[in-house]
Amino acid sequence: MAYIDFIISLAVAAAAGMVIGFERQWQNKSAGLRTNTLVAMGAALYVLLSIQLTEEIGDVTRIIGQVVTGIGFLGAGIIFKEGANVYGLTTAATVWCSSAIGCLAGAGFYVETWIATLAILIVHLILTPFNKLLNRRK
Repeated sequence: MAYIDFIISLAVAAAAGMVIGFERQWQNKSAGLRTNTLVAMGAALYVLLSIQLTEEIGDVTRIIGQVVTGIGFLGAGIIFKEGANVYGLTTAATVWCSSAIGCLAGAGFYVETWIATLAILIVHLILTPFNKLLNRRK
């Protein structure tokens, strides 16, 4: 892998993570700009490492599977419970999605990275008002 490919993959992961993180920070959520950017970059780095290590023989998907598991533990730390209420599920899911964004970018799927980033933003921006409306019904 050429250095320029490595740099482009990492830059795309960072930019996509920043876009998601900016929206989360704008909404005053606990995992914002830096967290989502770092999660996307970290996932991309693991995928890039896996690609480098398995160029001739091996299975790049094994590290991606471990990224999913590791982010699951990170997400579990974001979720907390107060009485009957549970908080942080959306934040944990967003961090999980940011890791998927990083995996896509690390694997070189740049168009798919931006499509998925846009889809995540749409979920947050469009469904948040509906979520608030439904919560008021209770």
